[in-house]
Amino acid sequence: MKKGTFTVLMCLLLTAFSVSLYAGGGKDAGKGKAFKIATDTTFAPFEFQDAAGNYVGIDIELLAAIAQDQGIAYDLNPLGFSAAVAALESSQADGVIAGMSITAERQKKYDFSTPYYDSGVVMAIRADNSEVTGYAGLRGKRVAVKTGTEGATFAEGIKDQYGFTLVYFDESPFMYEEVKTGNSVACFEDYPVMGYGISQGNGLKMVTDMERGSSYGFAVLKGKNQDLLSKFNTGLANLRNSGKYQALLDKYIATK
Repeated sequence: MKKGTFTVLMCLLLTAFSVSLYAGGGKDAGKGKAFKIATDTTFAPFEFQDAAGNYVGIDIELLAAIAQDQGIAYDLNPLGFSAAVAALESSQADGVIAGMSITAERQKKYDFSTPYYDSGVVMAIRADNSEVTGYAGLRGKRVAVKTGTEGATFAEGIKDQYGFTLVYFDESPFMYEEVKTGNSVACFEDYPVMGYGISQGNGLKMVTDMERGSSYGFAVLKGKNQDLLSKFNTGLANLRNSGKYQALLDKYIATK
């Protein structure tokens, strides 16, 4: 998945959207600082709002479970992906969990946790579109992508070969709407995100196999917050061993 210059506006957003959370567990719980963890706003099934306006999803619940396991206090800041990364780079956030792909380029600036999900990219079109069956059908047409994501990177890598142009969006729902209205013929998205969206009736369908992508990881600024990173890794390992990690994935991503 998923640059930018952090501005005063982002500082205001960081404060406005801060959701203070604490997960107990461990003799030192509550004695340390509350870490500021930034996340995306709409990247279901990893983070999104339920009908009551609460943030839920794999990333949100995984973070909560690890925090409880390790006795970490944290404030969750749903900012949007680009703003979350900007907050991390400006030290307004201690970590980011947002379906963030681990790439060689990002590893120059961030330290990542043990991967917690292996993903990939798919192409989707409007559900009633029977003309486009693959990349060749994109020639001369417009394609939607989400800024900073692995889907955008993949599309940028093949657009000259297949002769299409790109239009960028900051949120997945806007990108989907672009395709549904016919302004763009297709979009590229992470497989689990698109699969979940289709199951929820987003009006699209996948027409390509998953292109192998990067794994998702929890990120901190390079050389910073190593204790937080270590606790995340230890908690993740404990959840895997207990079966809670797989149960969480099964809750949001169908296996069949």
